[in-house]
Amino acid sequence: VQLQASGGGLVQPGGSLRLSCVASGLTLEYYDIAWFRQAPGKEREAVSCIRNPNREQGSFYADLVKGRFTISRDDAENTAYLQMNNLDHGDTAVYYCAAVACVPGTVVGGNVAYWGQGTQVTVSS
Repeated sequence: VQLQASGGGLVQPGGSLRLSCVASGLTLEYYDIAWFRQAPGKEREAVSCIRNPNREQGSFYADLVKGRFTISRDDAENTAYLQMNNLDHGDTAVYYCAAVACVPGTVVGGNVAYWGQGTQVTVSS
């Protein structure tokens, strides 16, 4: 089982990036999928989560990214995405995707079933 995250890079403040998370060895449509990030010296935090299509539809965001980030999924492609717009220095971090339950209010809850490897996002002028 593997979750392969990609799409990170160096971007200027105000710029955009689209992260992808491709699943192999598991059928993504059975899982809620979340994106986490971890900045240097900080704890890993959940930024967004999208429910699987077998549950009541919903996507959830941390307050810091609401209105700027959009999570989506294409279960036919076994892929989840995180569109990140209007990036600022505070968004610099390693971003991870994971299979974990979405929970309103806290974004995620419970144990992570699968982690992907990280992709570095650096926002710098």
